[in-house]
Amino acid sequence: MGEKILEIEDLRVDFARGGEVFSAVKGVSFSVERGSALGIVGESGSGKSVSTLSLMGLLPPPPLCRVSGSVTLFSPQGNERFALEQDSWQRVLKERRLLGRHIAMIFQEPMTSLNPVRRCGAQVAEMLIEHEGLAPKEARSRVIALFEEVRLPRPEAIFDSYPHEISGGQKQRVMIAMAMACRPDLLIADEPTTALDVTVQKEILELMRSLQKKHNIGIIFITHDLAVIAQIADRVAVMYHGEIVEQGDASAVLTAPSHPYTQGLLACRPPMDSRPKVLPTVRDFLNGVQPSAAQRPLFVPREGEEPLLSVRNLEVRYRSPRRLFGRKQSDFVAVQDLSFDLFRGETVGLVGESGCGKSTLGRSLLDLVRRNAGTVRFGGVSIDTLGGRQRKRLRQKIQIVFQDPYSSLNPRQTIGEALLEPLACHRLGGTAEQRRMKVRQLMERVGLDPNWANRYPHEFSGGQRQRVCIARALVLDPELIVCDECVSALDVSVQAQVLNLLNELKEQYGFSCLFITHDLSVVKYFSDRILVMQQGHIVECSPSDRLFSNPRHPYTRRLLSSLPRI
Repeated sequence: MGEKILEIEDLRVDFARGGEVFSAVKGVSFSVERGSALGIVGESGSGKSVSTLSLMGLLPPPPLCRVSGSVTLFSPQGNERFALEQDSWQRVLKERRLLGRHIAMIFQEPMTSLNPVRRCGAQVAEMLIEHEGLAPKEARSRVIALFEEVRLPRPEAIFDSYPHEISGGQKQRVMIAMAMACRPDLLIADEPTTALDVTVQKEILELMRSLQKKHNIGIIFITHDLAVIAQIADRVAVMYHGEIVEQGDASAVLTAPSHPYTQGLLACRPPMDSRPKVLPTVRDFLNGVQPSAAQRPLFVPREGEEPLLSVRNLEVRYRSPRRLFGRKQSDFVAVQDLSFDLFRGETVGLVGESGCGKSTLGRSLLDLVRRNAGTVRFGGVSIDTLGGRQRKRLRQKIQIVFQDPYSSLNPRQTIGEALLEPLACHRLGGTAEQRRMKVRQLMERVGLDPNWANRYPHEFSGGQRQRVCIARALVLDPELIVCDECVSALDVSVQAQVLNLLNELKEQYGFSCLFITHDLSVVKYFSDRILVMQQGHIVECSPSDRLFSNPRHPYTRRLLSSLPRI
Protein backbone atom coordinates (compact mmCIF):
# COMPACT_ATOMS: atom_id res chain seq x y z
CA MET A 1 0.00 0.00 0.00
CA GLY A 2 1.38 3.39 -0.99
CA GLU A 3 0.70 6.85 0.35
CA LYS A 4 -2.99 7.74 0.03
CA ILE A 5 -4.11 10.91 -1.76
CA LEU A 6 -7.86 10.53 -1.53
CA GLU A 7 -10.33 8.33 0.32
CA ILE A 8 -14.07 8.24 -0.39
CA GLU A 9 -16.41 6.59 2.11
CA ASP A 10 -20.09 5.73 1.63
CA LEU A 11 -20.64 8.09 -1.32
CA ARG A 12 -24.32 8.41 -2.26
CA VAL A 13 -25.81 10.53 -5.04
CA ASP A 14 -29.59 10.91 -5.42
CA PHE A 15 -31.39 12.82 -8.18
CA ALA A 16 -34.93 14.17 -7.84
CA ARG A 17 -36.98 13.44 -10.95
CA GLY A 18 -40.69 14.30 -11.22
CA GLY A 19 -41.35 13.91 -7.52
CA GLU A 20 -39.40 10.63 -7.37
CA VAL A 21 -35.84 10.01 -6.17
CA PHE A 22 -33.37 8.12 -8.38
CA SER A 23 -30.26 6.75 -6.66
CA ALA A 24 -27.33 7.01 -9.10
CA VAL A 25 -24.58 6.07 -6.60
CA LYS A 26 -25.32 3.81 -3.62
CA GLY A 27 -22.71 3.77 -0.86
CA VAL A 28 -19.50 3.63 -2.90
CA SER A 29 -16.11 3.59 -1.12
CA PHE A 30 -12.63 3.66 -2.66
CA SER A 31 -9.19 5.23 -2.23
CA VAL A 32 -6.42 6.44 -4.53
CA GLU A 33 -2.70 6.24 -3.78
CA ARG A 34 0.11 8.48 -4.94
CA GLY A 35 1.83 7.14 -8.06
CA SER A 36 -0.92 4.59 -8.81
CA ALA A 37 -3.98 4.46 -11.06
CA LEU A 38 -7.47 3.31 -10.10
CA GLY A 39 -9.64 2.20 -13.01
CA ILE A 40 -13.41 2.53 -12.63
CA VAL A 41 -15.30 0.46 -15.22
CA GLY A 42 -18.93 -0.28 -15.98
CA GLU A 43 -21.69 0.30 -18.50
CA SER A 44 -23.22 3.68 -19.29
CA GLY A 45 -25.45 4.71 -16.39
CA SER A 46 -23.57 2.64 -13.81
CA GLY A 47 -22.55 5.76 -11.85
CA LYS A 48 -18.87 6.01 -12.90
CA SER A 49 -18.83 9.64 -13.99
CA VAL A 50 -21.39 10.81 -11.40
CA SER A 51 -19.09 9.55 -8.62
CA THR A 52 -16.20 11.76 -9.73
CA LEU A 53 -18.34 14.73 -10.79
CA SER A 54 -19.55 14.90 -7.19
CA LEU A 55 -15.92 15.48 -6.13
CA MET A 56 -15.57 18.31 -8.65
CA GLY A 57 -18.78 20.02 -7.52
CA LEU A 58 -20.24 19.70 -11.02
CA LEU A 59 -23.58 18.12 -10.10
CA PRO A 60 -26.82 20.13 -9.81
CA PRO A 61 -27.45 21.77 -6.40
CA PRO A 62 -30.10 20.57 -3.93
CA PRO A 63 -32.96 19.76 -4.14
CA LEU A 64 -32.28 18.48 -7.70
CA CYS A 65 -29.33 16.44 -6.48
CA ARG A 66 -28.25 15.35 -3.00
CA VAL A 67 -24.74 14.08 -2.26
CA SER A 68 -23.76 12.36 1.00
CA GLY A 69 -20.74 10.56 2.37
CA SER A 70 -17.26 11.75 3.29
CA VAL A 71 -14.03 12.59 1.48
CA THR A 72 -10.58 12.65 3.08
CA LEU A 73 -7.70 14.49 1.38
CA PHE A 74 -4.15 13.49 2.33
CA SER A 75 -1.50 16.18 1.79
CA PRO A 76 1.86 17.24 3.32
CA GLN A 77 0.06 20.18 4.95
CA GLY A 78 -2.13 17.77 6.93
CA ASN A 79 -5.07 15.47 6.32
CA GLU A 80 -8.47 17.09 5.82
CA ARG A 81 -11.83 15.36 6.12
CA PHE A 82 -15.05 16.82 4.69
CA ALA A 83 -18.67 15.71 4.84
CA LEU A 84 -19.97 15.79 1.28
CA GLU A 85 -23.58 16.40 2.27
CA GLN A 86 -22.74 19.57 4.21
CA ASP A 87 -21.78 23.04 2.99
CA SER A 88 -18.13 22.52 3.95
CA TRP A 89 -17.15 20.69 0.75
CA GLN A 90 -18.94 23.17 -1.54
CA ARG A 91 -17.36 26.05 0.38
CA VAL A 92 -13.88 24.57 -0.10
CA LEU A 93 -14.53 24.14 -3.84
CA LYS A 94 -15.70 27.75 -4.17
CA GLU A 95 -12.49 28.93 -2.48
CA ARG A 96 -10.61 27.32 -5.39
CA ARG A 97 -7.88 25.98 -3.14
CA LEU A 98 -8.44 22.38 -4.27
CA LEU A 99 -9.68 22.27 -7.87
CA GLY A 100 -6.81 22.65 -10.29
CA ARG A 101 -4.20 22.43 -7.54
CA HIS A 102 -5.12 19.24 -5.67
CA ILE A 103 -7.67 17.66 -8.04
CA ALA A 104 -7.93 18.15 -11.83
CA MET A 105 -10.14 16.47 -14.43
CA ILE A 106 -9.89 15.51 -18.10
CA PHE A 107 -13.34 15.27 -19.67
CA GLN A 108 -14.51 12.76 -22.27
CA GLU A 109 -15.14 15.07 -25.22
CA PRO A 110 -12.38 17.68 -25.71
CA MET A 111 -14.28 19.56 -28.44
CA THR A 112 -17.15 20.40 -26.10
CA SER A 113 -14.84 20.92 -23.10
CA LEU A 114 -12.70 23.52 -24.88
CA ASN A 115 -14.14 26.96 -25.62
CA PRO A 116 -14.51 27.09 -29.43
CA VAL A 117 -14.05 30.89 -29.62
CA ARG A 118 -10.84 31.08 -27.55
CA ARG A 119 -7.36 30.01 -28.59
CA CYS A 120 -6.05 26.80 -27.02
CA GLY A 121 -3.07 28.40 -25.31
CA ALA A 122 -5.15 31.16 -23.72
CA GLN A 123 -7.46 28.57 -22.16
CA VAL A 124 -4.55 26.76 -20.50
CA ALA A 125 -2.84 30.02 -19.49
CA GLU A 126 -6.03 31.08 -17.70
CA MET A 127 -5.42 28.28 -15.16
CA LEU A 128 -1.94 29.59 -14.35
CA ILE A 129 -3.03 33.22 -14.17
CA GLU A 130 -5.99 32.38 -11.93
CA HIS A 131 -4.34 29.90 -9.54
CA GLU A 132 -0.68 30.97 -9.52
CA GLY A 133 -0.93 34.69 -10.30
CA LEU A 134 1.46 34.56 -13.26
CA ALA A 135 1.80 37.44 -15.69
CA PRO A 136 0.46 36.70 -19.23
CA LYS A 137 3.97 36.53 -20.75
CA GLU A 138 5.21 34.12 -18.07
CA ALA A 139 2.03 32.05 -18.40
CA ARG A 140 2.60 31.75 -22.15
CA SER A 141 6.12 30.35 -21.58
CA ARG A 142 4.78 27.85 -19.04
CA VAL A 143 1.99 26.74 -21.39
CA ILE A 144 4.40 26.18 -24.29
CA ALA A 145 6.58 24.10 -21.95
CA LEU A 146 3.47 22.11 -20.95
CA PHE A 147 2.59 21.57 -24.63
CA GLU A 148 6.11 20.22 -25.19
CA GLU A 149 5.71 17.94 -22.15
CA VAL A 150 2.49 16.44 -23.53
CA ARG A 151 4.26 15.96 -26.90
CA LEU A 152 2.23 18.38 -28.97
CA PRO A 153 3.86 19.17 -32.33
CA ARG A 154 4.52 22.87 -33.04
CA PRO A 155 3.57 24.04 -29.51
CA GLU A 156 3.84 27.75 -30.40
CA ALA A 157 1.47 27.33 -33.35
CA ILE A 158 -1.03 25.29 -31.31
CA PHE A 159 -0.93 27.95 -28.56
CA ASP A 160 -2.43 30.37 -31.11
CA SER A 161 -4.79 27.82 -32.72
CA TYR A 162 -8.51 27.44 -32.12
CA PRO A 163 -9.84 23.99 -31.10
CA HIS A 164 -11.38 23.30 -34.53
CA GLU A 165 -7.98 23.79 -36.18
CA ILE A 166 -6.32 20.80 -34.47
CA SER A 167 -7.03 17.06 -34.48
CA GLY A 168 -8.97 15.10 -31.83
CA GLY A 169 -5.79 13.63 -30.36
CA GLN A 170 -4.19 17.08 -30.17
CA LYS A 171 -7.28 18.51 -28.47
CA GLN A 172 -7.08 15.74 -25.88
CA ARG A 173 -3.41 16.61 -25.26
CA VAL A 174 -4.40 20.26 -24.73
CA MET A 175 -6.93 19.07 -22.13
CA ILE A 176 -4.22 17.00 -20.41
CA ALA A 177 -1.90 20.03 -20.39
CA MET A 178 -4.69 22.12 -18.85
CA ALA A 179 -5.30 19.52 -16.15
CA MET A 180 -1.55 19.25 -15.37
CA ALA A 181 -0.93 23.02 -15.43
CA CYS A 182 -1.00 23.44 -11.62
CA ARG A 183 0.66 20.08 -10.92
CA PRO A 184 -2.29 18.42 -9.14
CA ASP A 185 -1.91 15.45 -6.79
CA LEU A 186 -4.91 13.65 -8.33
CA LEU A 187 -5.92 13.48 -11.99
CA ILE A 188 -9.43 12.27 -12.92
CA ALA A 189 -9.70 11.08 -16.55
CA ASP A 190 -13.31 10.50 -17.67
CA GLU A 191 -13.25 8.29 -20.80
CA PRO A 192 -10.38 10.32 -22.35
CA THR A 193 -9.70 7.82 -25.18
CA THR A 194 -13.21 6.61 -26.10
CA ALA A 195 -13.53 8.37 -29.47
CA LEU A 196 -9.85 8.14 -30.46
CA ASP A 197 -8.33 5.70 -32.93
CA VAL A 198 -6.00 2.99 -31.62
CA THR A 199 -2.69 4.71 -32.42
CA VAL A 200 -3.70 8.01 -30.80
CA GLN A 201 -5.24 6.07 -27.89
CA LYS A 202 -1.94 4.27 -27.33
CA GLU A 203 -0.05 7.59 -27.39
CA ILE A 204 -2.45 9.18 -24.86
CA LEU A 205 -2.17 6.19 -22.49
CA GLU A 206 1.63 6.22 -22.72
CA LEU A 207 1.61 9.99 -22.12
CA MET A 208 -0.54 9.68 -19.00
CA ARG A 209 1.68 6.90 -17.66
CA SER A 210 4.83 8.99 -18.22
CA LEU A 211 3.28 12.05 -16.54
CA GLN A 212 2.18 9.89 -13.63
CA LYS A 213 5.73 8.59 -13.08
CA LYS A 214 7.36 11.98 -13.60
CA HIS A 215 5.12 13.88 -11.17
CA ASN A 216 4.15 10.94 -8.87
CA ILE A 217 0.44 11.70 -9.18
CA GLY A 218 -2.58 9.48 -8.59
CA ILE A 219 -5.04 8.80 -11.41
CA ILE A 220 -8.71 7.83 -11.48
CA PHE A 221 -9.32 6.47 -14.99
CA ILE A 222 -12.97 6.00 -15.99
CA THR A 223 -13.83 3.86 -19.01
CA HIS A 224 -16.05 1.06 -20.27
CA ASP A 225 -13.15 -0.62 -22.13
CA LEU A 226 -11.44 -3.26 -20.00
CA ALA A 227 -8.60 -3.63 -22.52
CA VAL A 228 -7.72 0.03 -21.96
CA ILE A 229 -7.89 -0.44 -18.18
CA ALA A 230 -5.38 -3.29 -18.52
CA GLN A 231 -2.88 -0.84 -20.04
CA ILE A 232 -3.02 1.86 -17.36
CA ALA A 233 -4.68 0.78 -14.09
CA ASP A 234 -3.01 -0.79 -11.04
CA ARG A 235 -6.35 -1.39 -9.28
CA VAL A 236 -9.87 -1.79 -10.69
CA ALA A 237 -13.32 -1.02 -9.28
CA VAL A 238 -16.25 -2.45 -11.28
CA MET A 239 -19.52 -0.50 -10.96
CA TYR A 240 -23.02 -1.82 -11.67
CA HIS A 241 -26.25 0.06 -10.95
CA GLY A 242 -24.49 2.56 -8.70
CA GLU A 243 -22.58 -0.01 -6.62
CA ILE A 244 -19.05 -1.40 -6.69
CA VAL A 245 -19.55 -5.13 -7.26
CA GLU A 246 -15.87 -6.07 -7.52
CA GLN A 247 -12.66 -4.30 -6.56
CA GLY A 248 -9.03 -5.36 -6.43
CA ASP A 249 -5.69 -5.67 -8.21
CA ALA A 250 -6.12 -5.04 -11.95
CA SER A 251 -4.40 -8.22 -13.15
CA ALA A 252 -6.40 -10.38 -10.73
CA VAL A 253 -9.78 -8.83 -11.61
CA LEU A 254 -9.16 -8.93 -15.37
CA THR A 255 -7.77 -12.47 -15.55
CA ALA A 256 -9.95 -14.17 -12.91
CA PRO A 257 -13.11 -12.08 -12.31
CA SER A 258 -15.38 -13.39 -9.57
CA HIS A 259 -18.58 -11.42 -10.23
CA PRO A 260 -20.85 -12.43 -13.18
CA TYR A 261 -21.12 -8.78 -14.22
CA THR A 262 -17.33 -8.44 -14.61
CA GLN A 263 -17.27 -11.76 -16.46
CA GLY A 264 -19.94 -10.43 -18.82
CA LEU A 265 -18.04 -7.19 -19.49
CA LEU A 266 -14.96 -9.21 -20.45
CA ALA A 267 -16.88 -11.70 -22.60
CA CYS A 268 -19.00 -9.29 -24.64
CA ARG A 269 -16.00 -7.62 -26.27
CA PRO A 270 -15.50 -9.20 -29.74
CA PRO A 271 -12.82 -11.91 -29.48
CA MET A 272 -9.73 -11.81 -31.67
CA ASP A 273 -9.40 -15.59 -32.13
CA SER A 274 -12.96 -16.55 -33.16
CA ARG A 275 -16.12 -15.24 -34.85
CA PRO A 276 -19.17 -16.27 -32.80
CA LYS A 277 -22.50 -15.93 -34.56
CA VAL A 278 -23.92 -14.18 -31.48
CA LEU A 279 -21.83 -12.12 -29.07
CA PRO A 280 -22.66 -12.74 -25.39
CA THR A 281 -23.99 -9.76 -23.44
CA VAL A 282 -23.77 -8.78 -19.79
CA ARG A 283 -27.43 -9.72 -19.35
CA ASP A 284 -26.65 -13.28 -20.49
CA PHE A 285 -24.08 -13.71 -17.72
CA LEU A 286 -26.30 -12.13 -15.06
CA ASN A 287 -29.15 -14.45 -16.10
CA GLY A 288 -26.91 -17.51 -16.33
CA VAL A 289 -27.38 -17.95 -20.10
CA GLN A 290 -24.55 -19.87 -21.76
CA PRO A 291 -23.13 -18.19 -24.90
CA SER A 292 -23.69 -20.00 -28.19
CA ALA A 293 -20.71 -21.86 -29.67
CA ALA A 294 -21.94 -21.40 -33.28
CA GLN A 295 -19.48 -19.56 -35.54
CA ARG A 296 -20.26 -17.09 -38.32
CA PRO A 297 -18.58 -17.92 -41.67
CA LEU A 298 -16.89 -15.32 -43.84
CA PHE A 299 -18.75 -14.19 -46.96
CA VAL A 300 -17.19 -15.38 -50.23
CA PRO A 301 -18.60 -13.94 -53.51
CA ARG A 302 -19.54 -16.36 -56.28
CA GLU A 303 -17.15 -16.60 -59.19
CA GLY A 304 -18.00 -14.11 -61.90
CA GLU A 305 -20.53 -12.25 -59.70
CA GLU A 306 -21.02 -8.56 -60.46
CA PRO A 307 -20.30 -6.26 -57.50
CA LEU A 308 -23.17 -4.27 -56.02
CA LEU A 309 -20.89 -1.24 -55.57
CA SER A 310 -17.85 -0.53 -57.70
CA VAL A 311 -15.63 2.49 -56.97
CA ARG A 312 -12.82 3.45 -59.35
CA ASN A 313 -10.16 6.17 -58.99
CA LEU A 314 -12.27 8.21 -56.56
CA GLU A 315 -10.96 11.61 -55.52
CA VAL A 316 -12.44 14.08 -53.04
CA ARG A 317 -10.75 17.38 -52.28
CA TYR A 318 -11.80 20.24 -50.04
CA ARG A 319 -11.43 23.70 -51.52
CA SER A 320 -9.44 26.13 -49.41
CA PRO A 321 -10.95 29.66 -49.14
CA ARG A 322 -9.14 32.57 -50.71
CA ARG A 323 -7.20 34.75 -48.33
CA LEU A 324 -6.65 38.51 -48.32
CA PHE A 325 -5.82 39.96 -51.79
CA GLY A 326 -7.04 36.79 -53.47
CA ARG A 327 -4.23 34.50 -52.35
CA LYS A 328 -5.39 30.90 -52.15
CA GLN A 329 -4.02 28.00 -50.17
CA SER A 330 -3.58 24.59 -51.79
CA ASP A 331 -6.62 22.29 -51.65
CA PHE A 332 -6.73 19.45 -49.14
CA VAL A 333 -7.06 16.04 -50.83
CA ALA A 334 -9.08 13.81 -48.46
CA VAL A 335 -9.51 10.80 -50.80
CA GLN A 336 -7.16 10.13 -53.69
CA ASP A 337 -7.20 7.51 -56.48
CA LEU A 338 -9.27 5.07 -54.42
CA SER A 339 -10.80 1.89 -55.87
CA PHE A 340 -12.67 -1.08 -54.38
CA ASP A 341 -15.67 -3.39 -54.91
CA LEU A 342 -18.44 -4.48 -52.54
CA PHE A 343 -20.67 -7.50 -53.31
CA ARG A 344 -24.30 -8.24 -52.42
CA GLY A 345 -24.55 -9.58 -48.87
CA GLU A 346 -20.95 -8.69 -48.06
CA THR A 347 -19.69 -6.54 -45.17
CA VAL A 348 -16.54 -4.56 -45.96
CA GLY A 349 -14.73 -2.92 -43.04
CA LEU A 350 -12.89 0.36 -43.50
CA VAL A 351 -10.25 1.21 -40.87
CA GLY A 352 -7.64 3.88 -40.43
CA GLU A 353 -6.62 6.76 -38.20
CA SER A 354 -8.73 9.88 -37.71
CA GLY A 355 -8.40 12.20 -40.70
CA CYS A 356 -7.45 9.48 -43.20
CA GLY A 357 -10.65 10.03 -45.24
CA LYS A 358 -12.90 7.16 -44.05
CA SER A 359 -16.03 9.25 -43.35
CA THR A 360 -15.44 11.39 -46.44
CA LEU A 361 -15.41 8.24 -48.57
CA GLY A 362 -18.63 6.95 -46.99
CA ARG A 363 -20.45 10.25 -47.44
CA SER A 364 -19.26 10.68 -51.02
CA LEU A 365 -21.05 7.44 -51.94
CA LEU A 366 -24.35 9.08 -50.90
CA ASP A 367 -23.53 12.43 -52.60
CA LEU A 368 -23.33 14.09 -49.19
CA VAL A 369 -19.80 15.11 -50.19
CA ARG A 370 -19.03 16.09 -53.80
CA ARG A 371 -16.67 13.82 -55.72
CA ASN A 372 -13.99 15.59 -57.78
CA ALA A 373 -12.93 12.61 -59.90
CA GLY A 374 -13.55 8.91 -60.40
CA THR A 375 -16.66 6.81 -60.93
CA VAL A 376 -19.11 5.10 -58.58
CA ARG A 377 -21.29 2.35 -60.04
CA PHE A 378 -24.20 0.93 -58.06
CA GLY A 379 -26.01 -2.11 -59.40
CA GLY A 380 -24.05 -1.76 -62.65
CA VAL A 381 -25.18 1.86 -63.25
CA SER A 382 -22.92 4.92 -62.91
CA ILE A 383 -24.35 7.26 -60.26
CA ASP A 384 -23.06 10.34 -62.07
CA THR A 385 -25.24 9.64 -65.12
CA LEU A 386 -28.48 9.64 -63.10
CA GLY A 387 -30.98 12.49 -63.23
CA GLY A 388 -32.77 14.12 -60.29
CA ARG A 389 -35.61 11.58 -59.93
CA GLN A 390 -33.28 8.65 -60.46
CA ARG A 391 -30.93 9.96 -57.79
CA LYS A 392 -33.85 10.24 -55.37
CA ARG A 393 -34.73 6.60 -56.05
CA LEU A 394 -31.07 5.70 -55.49
CA ARG A 395 -31.24 7.22 -52.01
CA GLN A 396 -33.79 4.55 -51.12
CA LYS A 397 -31.17 1.91 -51.89
CA ILE A 398 -28.18 3.46 -50.05
CA GLN A 399 -28.61 4.60 -46.44
CA ILE A 400 -26.22 5.74 -43.69
CA VAL A 401 -26.03 5.34 -39.91
CA PHE A 402 -23.99 8.17 -38.39
CA GLN A 403 -21.61 8.01 -35.42
CA ASP A 404 -23.55 10.23 -33.02
CA PRO A 405 -27.19 9.12 -32.82
CA TYR A 406 -28.27 12.15 -30.79
CA SER A 407 -27.07 14.80 -33.27
CA SER A 408 -28.40 12.81 -36.26
CA LEU A 409 -31.95 12.78 -34.84
CA ASN A 410 -34.15 15.88 -34.83
CA PRO A 411 -34.69 16.71 -31.12
CA ARG A 412 -38.11 18.23 -31.97
CA GLN A 413 -39.37 15.11 -33.74
CA THR A 414 -40.73 12.08 -31.95
CA ILE A 415 -39.16 8.75 -32.83
CA GLY A 416 -42.30 7.73 -34.72
CA GLU A 417 -42.18 10.93 -36.81
CA ALA A 418 -38.49 10.40 -37.58
CA LEU A 419 -39.22 6.89 -38.90
CA LEU A 420 -42.31 7.92 -40.86
CA GLU A 421 -40.60 10.85 -42.57
CA PRO A 422 -38.50 8.81 -45.10
CA LEU A 423 -41.61 6.83 -46.15
CA ALA A 424 -43.60 10.02 -46.69
CA CYS A 425 -40.71 11.72 -48.52
CA HIS A 426 -40.36 8.82 -50.98
CA ARG A 427 -44.13 8.11 -51.08
CA LEU A 428 -43.67 4.51 -50.02
CA GLY A 429 -45.47 2.20 -47.62
CA GLY A 430 -49.07 2.63 -48.85
CA THR A 431 -51.59 4.46 -46.70
CA ALA A 432 -50.80 6.42 -43.54
CA GLU A 433 -52.05 3.53 -41.42
CA GLN A 434 -49.92 1.01 -43.35
CA ARG A 435 -46.86 3.24 -42.83
CA ARG A 436 -47.51 3.46 -39.09
CA MET A 437 -47.87 -0.34 -38.97
CA LYS A 438 -44.52 -0.77 -40.78
CA VAL A 439 -42.83 1.62 -38.32
CA ARG A 440 -44.24 -0.30 -35.35
CA GLN A 441 -43.06 -3.62 -36.79
CA LEU A 442 -39.60 -2.22 -37.48
CA MET A 443 -39.30 -0.75 -33.97
CA GLU A 444 -40.16 -4.15 -32.57
CA ARG A 445 -37.60 -5.77 -34.86
CA VAL A 446 -34.73 -3.55 -33.62
CA GLY A 447 -35.67 -4.16 -29.97
CA LEU A 448 -37.70 -1.01 -29.24
CA ASP A 449 -41.17 -0.97 -27.72
CA PRO A 450 -43.62 0.29 -30.41
CA ASN A 451 -45.43 2.22 -27.67
CA TRP A 452 -42.36 4.49 -27.43
CA ALA A 453 -43.09 6.02 -30.85
CA ASN A 454 -44.32 9.25 -29.22
CA ARG A 455 -41.13 9.75 -27.21
CA TYR A 456 -38.38 12.23 -28.13
CA PRO A 457 -34.66 11.36 -28.64
CA HIS A 458 -33.58 12.76 -25.25
CA GLU A 459 -35.82 10.20 -23.53
CA PHE A 460 -33.69 7.29 -24.80
CA SER A 461 -30.25 5.96 -23.88
CA GLY A 462 -27.35 6.06 -26.35
CA GLY A 463 -27.84 2.43 -27.38
CA GLN A 464 -31.58 2.92 -27.87
CA ARG A 465 -31.00 6.05 -29.99
CA GLN A 466 -28.60 4.07 -32.17
CA ARG A 467 -31.31 1.43 -32.65
CA VAL A 468 -33.65 4.20 -33.81
CA CYS A 469 -31.04 5.33 -36.36
CA ILE A 470 -30.63 1.75 -37.61
CA ALA A 471 -34.43 1.46 -37.93
CA ARG A 472 -34.54 4.74 -39.86
CA ALA A 473 -31.90 3.42 -42.28
CA LEU A 474 -33.85 0.15 -42.75
CA VAL A 475 -37.31 1.66 -43.20
CA LEU A 476 -36.73 2.16 -46.96
CA ASP A 477 -35.47 -1.45 -47.47
CA PRO A 478 -31.99 -0.40 -48.71
CA GLU A 479 -29.52 -2.64 -50.49
CA LEU A 480 -26.45 -0.96 -48.94
CA ILE A 481 -25.99 0.63 -45.50
CA VAL A 482 -22.94 2.74 -44.64
CA CYS A 483 -22.25 2.45 -40.88
CA ASP A 484 -20.00 5.39 -39.99
CA GLU A 485 -18.50 4.64 -36.53
CA CYS A 486 -21.99 3.61 -35.38
CA VAL A 487 -20.79 1.67 -32.30
CA SER A 488 -17.64 3.57 -31.29
CA ALA A 489 -19.25 5.68 -28.55
CA LEU A 490 -21.21 2.76 -27.02
CA ASP A 491 -20.10 0.73 -24.02
CA VAL A 492 -19.04 -2.87 -24.69
CA SER A 493 -22.35 -4.47 -23.65
CA VAL A 494 -24.54 -2.14 -25.75
CA GLN A 495 -22.00 -2.48 -28.56
CA ALA A 496 -22.44 -6.27 -28.48
CA GLN A 497 -26.24 -5.86 -28.60
CA VAL A 498 -26.03 -3.50 -31.62
CA LEU A 499 -23.59 -5.79 -33.48
CA ASN A 500 -25.84 -8.79 -32.83
CA LEU A 501 -28.79 -6.76 -34.09
CA LEU A 502 -26.97 -5.75 -37.29
CA ASN A 503 -26.02 -9.37 -37.97
CA GLU A 504 -29.64 -10.50 -37.48
CA LEU A 505 -30.95 -7.74 -39.73
CA LYS A 506 -28.37 -8.55 -42.43
CA GLU A 507 -29.64 -12.14 -42.52
CA GLN A 508 -33.28 -11.04 -42.58
CA TYR A 509 -33.08 -8.16 -45.07
CA GLY A 510 -30.01 -9.22 -47.09
CA PHE A 511 -28.38 -5.79 -47.29
CA SER A 512 -24.67 -5.16 -47.80
CA CYS A 513 -22.66 -3.02 -45.41
CA LEU A 514 -19.69 -0.65 -45.54
CA PHE A 515 -18.57 -0.62 -41.90
CA ILE A 516 -16.37 2.35 -41.00
CA THR A 517 -14.62 2.18 -37.62
CA HIS A 518 -11.35 2.67 -35.76
CA ASP A 519 -11.97 -0.30 -33.41
CA LEU A 520 -9.92 -3.18 -34.79
CA SER A 521 -11.49 -5.93 -32.65
CA VAL A 522 -14.98 -4.85 -33.81
CA VAL A 523 -14.03 -4.67 -37.48
CA LYS A 524 -12.39 -8.12 -37.36
CA TYR A 525 -15.51 -9.66 -35.85
CA PHE A 526 -18.09 -7.91 -38.02
CA SER A 527 -16.42 -7.65 -41.45
CA ASP A 528 -15.82 -10.23 -44.16
CA ARG A 529 -13.14 -8.15 -45.87
CA ILE A 530 -11.16 -5.16 -44.55
CA LEU A 531 -9.79 -2.09 -46.34
CA VAL A 532 -6.98 -0.24 -44.54
CA MET A 533 -6.88 3.47 -45.35
CA GLN A 534 -3.99 5.87 -44.87
CA GLN A 535 -3.95 9.53 -45.95
CA GLY A 536 -6.71 9.06 -48.50
CA HIS A 537 -5.34 5.85 -50.05
CA ILE A 538 -6.24 2.16 -49.61
CA VAL A 539 -2.91 0.60 -48.58
CA GLU A 540 -4.18 -2.93 -47.96
CA CYS A 541 -7.25 -5.02 -48.75
CA SER A 542 -7.62 -8.54 -47.42
CA PRO A 543 -10.12 -11.00 -45.90
CA SER A 544 -10.59 -10.26 -42.22
CA ASP A 545 -8.77 -13.27 -40.74
CA ARG A 546 -5.87 -13.06 -43.17
CA LEU A 547 -5.28 -9.37 -42.53
CA PHE A 548 -4.93 -9.92 -38.78
CA SER A 549 -2.81 -13.06 -39.08
CA ASN A 550 -0.53 -11.80 -41.88
CA PRO A 551 -0.60 -8.00 -42.36
CA ARG A 552 1.51 -6.98 -45.33
CA HIS A 553 1.73 -3.18 -45.16
CA PRO A 554 3.86 -1.47 -42.42
CA TYR A 555 0.95 0.87 -41.60
CA THR A 556 -1.38 -2.10 -40.98
CA ARG A 557 1.22 -3.68 -38.71
CA ARG A 558 1.50 -0.40 -36.79
CA LEU A 559 -2.27 -0.27 -36.31
CA LEU A 560 -2.39 -3.85 -35.06
CA SER A 561 0.51 -3.30 -32.67
CA SER A 562 -1.42 -0.39 -31.08
CA LEU A 563 -4.46 -2.56 -30.29
CA PRO A 564 -4.91 -2.76 -26.48
CA ARG A 565 -5.10 -6.31 -25.15
CA ILE A 566 -5.89 -7.81 -21.75
